[in-house]
Amino acid sequence: MPLPIAPAGEELTVKKILADEKNKRHFENLGITIGSKISVLSEVGGSVIIKVKEGRLALDKTLAMKILV
Repeated sequence: MPLPIAPAGEELTVKKILADEKNKRHFENLGITIGSKISVLSEVGGSVIIKVKEGRLALDKTLAMKILV
């Protein structure tokens, strides 16, 4: 399921990243790779705030829809 519709507060595993190579590298630099554990902290209008490792990231709807969990 795409990240914006994932349940908040649960630890999720990234299954697939539907992005071009440039965006995949960007996600990797942020710590989002296939198999990594993330949690959705909040979601508003498709934009999400996620917890990755020890940090928090805000992703707009366009980027968040490319991450499948």
